[in-house]
Amino acid sequence: MSFPTSQKFEGTIGGRTLAIETGTFAEQANAAVTVRYGDTVVLVTVCASKSSGQRFDFLPLTVDYEERLYAAGKIPGGFLRREGRPSQEAVLASRLIDRPIRPLFPKGFTEEIQVIATVLSADRENTPEVLALIGASAALSMSDIPFAGPISATRVGYINNQLVANPIYSDMQYSLLDVVVAGSEDAVIMIEAGSKEVSEELILEAISFGQQINQDVIRIQRNLCEACGKQKMPLPETAEPNQEMVDAIFATVGDQVNSLFGKTKTEREGILSSIKDCLVTELGETYPAQEMFAALDVQLKKAVRTAILEEGHRLDGRITTEVRPISCAVSLLPRTHGSGLFRRGQTQVLTITTLGSMDEEQRLDGLTLEENKRFMHHYNFPPFSTGETKRIGTPGRREIGHGALVEKAIAPVIPREEDFPYTIRLVSEVISSNGSTSMASTCGSTLSIMDAGVPILAPVAGIAMGVITGEDGKYAILTDIEGIEDAYGDMDFKVAGTAEGITALQLDIKVKGISHEILKHALAQARDARLFVLSKLQETIAASRPELSKYAPRMVRIQVSPQKIGAIIGPGGKTIRSITEETKATVNIENDGTVIIGSSNEEAVQKTIGMIEALTRDVEVGGIYTGKVTRIFNYGALIEILPNKEGLVHISELADYRVPSVEDVVKVGDEITVMVTEIDRQGRVNLSRRAVFQDTSQSSNAGDKESGEPTHHSKKHQLARSPRGGKNIKN
Repeated sequence: MSFPTSQKFEGTIGGRTLAIETGTFAEQANAAVTVRYGDTVVLVTVCASKSSGQRFDFLPLTVDYEERLYAAGKIPGGFLRREGRPSQEAVLASRLIDRPIRPLFPKGFTEEIQVIATVLSADRENTPEVLALIGASAALSMSDIPFAGPISATRVGYINNQLVANPIYSDMQYSLLDVVVAGSEDAVIMIEAGSKEVSEELILEAISFGQQINQDVIRIQRNLCEACGKQKMPLPETAEPNQEMVDAIFATVGDQVNSLFGKTKTEREGILSSIKDCLVTELGETYPAQEMFAALDVQLKKAVRTAILEEGHRLDGRITTEVRPISCAVSLLPRTHGSGLFRRGQTQVLTITTLGSMDEEQRLDGLTLEENKRFMHHYNFPPFSTGETKRIGTPGRREIGHGALVEKAIAPVIPREEDFPYTIRLVSEVISSNGSTSMASTCGSTLSIMDAGVPILAPVAGIAMGVITGEDGKYAILTDIEGIEDAYGDMDFKVAGTAEGITALQLDIKVKGISHEILKHALAQARDARLFVLSKLQETIAASRPELSKYAPRMVRIQVSPQKIGAIIGPGGKTIRSITEETKATVNIENDGTVIIGSSNEEAVQKTIGMIEALTRDVEVGGIYTGKVTRIFNYGALIEILPNKEGLVHISELADYRVPSVEDVVKVGDEITVMVTEIDRQGRVNLSRRAVFQDTSQSSNAGDKESGEPTHHSKKHQLARSPRGGKNIKN
């Protein structure tokens, strides 16, 4: 049996070799390639169903991104010790691949298509998801599946005032932006970006830079297709619309379609329902209802697009740059740590903030260098938000994607752990939906997190932009698109940021590409809208509240010497367990000696601080301590002056008179005040009670002399005792 010969095509991208190889793996798939960049290797396969004859009214495309932890030399955690459901990062990677390739399949092709990207090797420097997208394009382009490729993707960073193509993981911490640009030879198709309040100009520059790099990768794919490409499947014949039926529909409903303009979504739904009932009554015996409804939708889409392009009129009556009415509220829920309600038109989102200790941060088990996450945003989209009935299950890819986009938008303004040692979780509940719930969640998150008292660097707002394109390059940019404009339009461009700059954006299109001119126009229009929305947010709450909710935990950060960590933890963790059991506070210790103490009870926090300070305080010569007698000898007594720190009081130092026997003065369990007189070379601590009497007498004499009154003191006078483990009293 002979095996197929592999072929490799490569080029230098971003200073490293990108290699695409085919013919080695998965020979039964329609096409398969491996993409290698550095030591990261991704296998991408594409398969199409074998002419089942089943027809869909949508493109049945499935994209799966499979993380294999062996790729990074890791064994999965958990009981099963194998990969389970996809991680959030895997879901986001699947969406990253799906979004740019979906609009490039021809209309009318409805065979089921599955793209599977499997990460075989991960060097934790080069991002496998970008390679997976390149591999998907290469496999589809060389396969027999109709596809208007190839396309490419490039990750762009901005490090040391310079744009960098495909920066490695470790360098991304210094980057002001993280932009993934997917594009064809002619135009940009998809953008996914997070940034640290950068300008629109820098974003546009990064997009252009990434698109230039894409051309080099597309050339590699062209060489692959010329050598290994297969003949494409024939497209099925598409039936022309039944013009007779269309004429009958309009003869029946007349100008009722025009009555939809200037109405709200609810009003339009009522009018459409009446129109459909009329069609079924009048024409139901002649034409199938679903065919009539589909034809009606086509005509409505055409009417909406024409009105926007030619007259600048939108379906709900707004002009192209107008934002729907906005209302905001905070502190709606009595026991949560923070809450914010954002409403724009018929889109309504309630976001709740919860603060926790640092040990509640999310642990990550993936292929990247990131191992934990202290800031999280989650997004829920229940069926009642659109007036529907559906099964409620685990979050889908859309929910995960929208949640991650908002998280990316808010993350740059979250205070550093050093300044605010909390784990922060935001949850956005979509109460009502009619367009851009993700950007409404961004606004709701800003309201909620400021209501919670989190000292964010600046408020963040978001807006969704759309475009309607026509012939001869004509287009119209739409601010704040609603649901039907998203469905009938050509672009969904979400832009979020502060007054200073952009923190996140996401571009998806339904056409073959978007020009630089449209992107520039859309970003400028989005900035105006973002500033308007920000002003509405700040009318409701101008800045983060100065105090946390009384129900939120109090987190305090203290610093101890790293050499003292063992004293806090104790043998087998005994000491730290005893502290947390007694105070009910949380204690997190880092390797650099940072200790974070948390509790909703302020007294518990202060008590825990005192116990830790006592454990880590150094004994000082001349310091006076109140301690407990732990053992008695003929020649003296051992005193625990600090936790786990003892010193010896010799019998001659127990009092300022001759002591016949140690037991005459103290017994085990007594508390006495002593002074440290010496710490010898072996670290042994020598104590004196007599020195304390003398020190007190001298202080008393000095005071008496100043007042001119006689001095009276006894050998057995009582000393004022500070709390055990309290501050040292120095001479």
